[in-house]
Amino acid sequence: MNLAVVGDPVSHSRSPAMHTAAFRATGIEGTYRALRVPAGAFPTVVAELRSGDLDGVNVTMPHKDAAYAASSDRSPDAERTRSVNTIVMRGGELVGHNTDVAGVRHALSRLGVDAERTVVLGTGGAARSALVAIEGPVAIMGRSPGRARLAIESTDTTAAILPWGASVAGAVVVNATPIGMGGVLGDETLPDTVLASASGIVDMVYGDDPTPTIRWAANAGIPHIDGITMLVGQAVAAFEVFTGIPGPRDVMEQAARG
Repeated sequence: MNLAVVGDPVSHSRSPAMHTAAFRATGIEGTYRALRVPAGAFPTVVAELRSGDLDGVNVTMPHKDAAYAASSDRSPDAERTRSVNTIVMRGGELVGHNTDVAGVRHALSRLGVDAERTVVLGTGGAARSALVAIEGPVAIMGRSPGRARLAIESTDTTAAILPWGASVAGAVVVNATPIGMGGVLGDETLPDTVLASASGIVDMVYGDDPTPTIRWAANAGIPHIDGITMLVGQAVAAFEVFTGIPGPRDVMEQAARG
């Protein structure tokens, strides 16, 4: 079985370590590579899938929209989120899945906080995955109310729209923005007004070191889950898509945390 994660950049990905460890633990013969594929070059990935050179791929930026468009069939989660991060060949067709939804559900279950409401920060693909994953009352908060409304409509969810920075006492907060990754956002942090009133925090962002959000939550004594936990949850779901068997969660998390 030949698998890969495709994106640009992709050298930082922890997916090869997780899936290689899962292959060893389950006795499946397979390889999993990180392939740098520049923007606009996703058709080369499609060609390798159709030729059998690749049996499946995980997809990261900047190719998720292209992966959605290339999939001739899609899982219900992929359709609702309009986002594909996992593709396999089935019956000669490219089938797209969104395993980020499973990743968010895993992170929330690990958080273990029973809150009356969950607040999703962000309006992009990660936020759409969070909206689909969350059960119970949910609100979305972004800088653009229009984009927030589109996220709700596209996922067919019922959510309140809150202004950026609003305080929601006792809510579980899910950071589905890129804030905390650095890069073009620099040292921007999430609003203290949002974090200080939270009963729990899930950060979908991860890096080599704890993000500013996770450091803030730890210092404040607020229950929190980092982005690696979410990453492991989606990888376990992807492994099952690829192989038909559940991924060994503990093994994959150990590999992800290295």
